[in-house]
Amino acid sequence: MYVMNNYTFIAIGLVAGVLAGMFGIGGGIVIVPALILIAKLTPQTATGTSLAALLLPVGALGAWAYYKEGQVRWIPAMWVAFGLFLGTYAGARIAQQMTEVTLRRAFSVFLVLVAARMWFSH
Repeated sequence: MYVMNNYTFIAIGLVAGVLAGMFGIGGGIVIVPALILIAKLTPQTATGTSLAALLLPVGALGAWAYYKEGQVRWIPAMWVAFGLFLGTYAGARIAQQMTEVTLRRAFSVFLVLVAARMWFSH
């Protein structure tokens, strides 16, 4: 069963990688829900696992493909990375104080709001 779980995690990573390459999404929109719904991890464990997976190598090849086409702005990327560096710590501290149910519901509301904004924007 452990080997089967590894294939499940690889599949989650592949789907997230394709979507990250297409839309710039992955961790919060794909990996965390998949780890919660498929791998049955708690929201906190799913988030921590997702962040650990995204530490360094994840965006390298995708960023390279965009860079070769002139579609990367390095200064904004570095500032976003700095914000992520600080923000993920703050978010992790907040999430650790929430119950599983509250965190799951907050995440669901976030997804609905993002979807509605995307749907109704011009």
